[in-house]
Amino acid sequence: MSDPSTQSIETVPELLVHALELEHESAERYRQLAETMTVHHNAEVAELFLRMADMSEAHASEVVARAEGLMLPEIAPWDFKWSCPEHPESGCPDEIEVSYLMTPQDALNLALHNEIRGRDFYAHVASSSPTPRVRSIAGEMAEEESEHVDLLKDWIAKESHDATPAQADLDPPNMPE
Repeated sequence: MSDPSTQSIETVPELLVHALELEHESAERYRQLAETMTVHHNAEVAELFLRMADMSEAHASEVVARAEGLMLPEIAPWDFKWSCPEHPESGCPDEIEVSYLMTPQDALNLALHNEIRGRDFYAHVASSSPTPRVRSIAGEMAEEESEHVDLLKDWIAKESHDATPAQADLDPPNMPE
């Protein structure tokens, strides 16, 4: 059985299904993170994650509009063509540590990491698809993700001036001996 991440995306509907899944999953993950931060009384970071979720949902709406009139294929989760078992914008396990003690700077860095992965996914499709229309649309999507990367870098630069210091974990996890 071949690795789906090494296969190219050949049709516009296939690309749009990947984009739609990426954005829906991204929004869902950001909302989960926001809920976790809220439970742990980290309102500032929760708000940042909610803003990122809203951006992902807006992108999903754009993909839906672009797909109007097309018959989108159903793709099994294991057949999506990205290199990480998870979605590019949701982060691979063990790449970024998520903690209830995250600072706004940490949250923005996580979002930046995920946007870069999304951009790189679209750039890869734009350079590897055998179909000119797919390459063109993927190139547009990569450019849009690049704009988000730049936006986050600017946001991080602004946040770094009044960065919230990391909180000490007063109740760290422990393992019985």
